[in-house]
Amino acid sequence: MGTDNSTVSKRAETLRGVQLACLVIYCVIMMVGTVGNGLVIYVTGFRIKRTVNSVWFLNLALADFLFTAFLIFSTIALSQSHRWQFGLLMCKLNTFVSAVNMFASVFLLMAISLDRCLSTCVVVWAQNKRTVCKAQLITVAIWLTAMVCSTPYATFRKLLEHNNNTYCVYSGDNTQKWILVTFRFVMAFLIPFLVIMASYVAIGVRAKRLQRTRKRRSRRIIITVILAFFLCWLPFHVFQFLELKFIGNRKLQSIIMTGGPLAVSLAFLNSCLNPILYVFMCDEFQKRLKQSICHVFESALAEDHLSFMSSRSLSSQLSRISRKSDSAVPMERKGKVTSFKECRVDATDERDTLSTE
Repeated sequence: MGTDNSTVSKRAETLRGVQLACLVIYCVIMMVGTVGNGLVIYVTGFRIKRTVNSVWFLNLALADFLFTAFLIFSTIALSQSHRWQFGLLMCKLNTFVSAVNMFASVFLLMAISLDRCLSTCVVVWAQNKRTVCKAQLITVAIWLTAMVCSTPYATFRKLLEHNNNTYCVYSGDNTQKWILVTFRFVMAFLIPFLVIMASYVAIGVRAKRLQRTRKRRSRRIIITVILAFFLCWLPFHVFQFLELKFIGNRKLQSIIMTGGPLAVSLAFLNSCLNPILYVFMCDEFQKRLKQSICHVFESALAEDHLSFMSSRSLSSQLSRISRKSDSAVPMERKGKVTSFKECRVDATDERDTLSTE
């Protein structure tokens, strides 16, 4: 009996540690993801000329930014042991937004990979057929497809009352859960991962003909992109299958309860990595970002700078006026003396003239 109590206490302590770690990760994701994706939205939406790449990056940042904005509800629920206090509508909406972000971001990453592959391998075709209008139409189709794929996950959400506490859970039976998990694995991981890997392998083969330095950089980016997608999303799907497969296994239940939340946090972390991997590595974006930040600081400091300069210019003008006034006084006196002397000379000349006459 004492051994069982100690085991339960250790398990509870472990779960509290996992919960605290997930809370820290959620907070980091919200801060870094909001700032990073916000910068991408600002630069791609207002500072960079509208191109095919900017359309991809803008929509990818919008999907990740929307997810990080709604992550505050999951963070609050996690801090209260998954108790839900925001009602049925927000329960469904939060699930819908999370699913839309997952499908939209994954589909956009797949579109970016295919676009880069075509731009590298079929250069002439890409120059003639690759337009901003077509990219915008593809992004609209991606968003609509993501919404359609996300609808079942919001539909089967409900509020469950247990021990005077409310939880936001799935309402379907085990078969429906298997269908949802399998569909999500195939559509949001397996197919996109195969497409992304095949695209970047083709890009890597093509990059062998380029210069050595450029080839090394391209290979490093390719490996980073594939590993980031694989490592962020694979544990999430694996634990989803384990949770359904071994739902009554007590030995694996503790592992699932410990690793499942960490796998979810790792999948959420992909929303922070997307701006770094796909945007911040771009030289043009880095250039525009530096210009934008410098412009922001210049605008913020412009008023103080002008007031400081105006005070300096005012003081300098006053000093110049005072110096001019001081120099004008002796000149005025000198002018008076000179005019007096000229009058005396004129009077003397007149007297001499009269005496002569």
